[in-house]
Amino acid sequence: MAGCLLAVLADGMGGKSGGRKAADQVLLIARQLFERFVPSREPAAELLRRIVLESHQMIRLTAITSEQEPHSTIAAALILPDRQCHIIHAGDSRVYVFRASNMMSRTFDHSLVQRLVEEGEITEDEANDHPHSHLLTGCLGADEDPPITLARHDQLEIGDSILVCSDGLWHYFTSRELGTIVHALKPRDASKMLISKARQRARGGGDNLSLALLRLDPIE
Repeated sequence: MAGCLLAVLADGMGGKSGGRKAADQVLLIARQLFERFVPSREPAAELLRRIVLESHQMIRLTAITSEQEPHSTIAAALILPDRQCHIIHAGDSRVYVFRASNMMSRTFDHSLVQRLVEEGEITEDEANDHPHSHLLTGCLGADEDPPITLARHDQLEIGDSILVCSDGLWHYFTSRELGTIVHALKPRDASKMLISKARQRARGGGDNLSLALLRLDPIE
């Protein structure tokens, strides 16, 4: 749809080939649904909801017909022509929204450690190094329907940035560091720096690392 932009990230799980297939299915379904999206006929939140649910069902069907148990996270941001921004996620991939270098919002993971943080059992700092930080409480392809958490920004401003990323990236940065980098550099340069620093900090032990970085710049 002209004037709309959709950024989708899927982080697959369930063995090398199974996880890759699950993530590819999420991206394929997102593309198919987005190509038919007309904002005047369908609410943005409903499109995002359908992407999650149809991807979940497709991954479940794949699991039935194979010996693998594919799963995937999803994190997506949809920007409309009036600069509304709609966000959805399931799992521990995140969507950050920055104004200049300041974080306006981020999604909260569907994970065991996030639940412990919310219950006051551990702090945010302790969550990053928790031995069960990889355990999710919801994702696509699981036996239970995925959690669907929606968010919305009524109007983005020129200069705002949206970062959609897997846990292989955000695990190695504070929100302040992320905001500083995405604001100081052009999106392509910021992406390269984030990837480089994440790999450096992981010291060879990092997880899948994926990101999509968007910034609203004025047309020159």
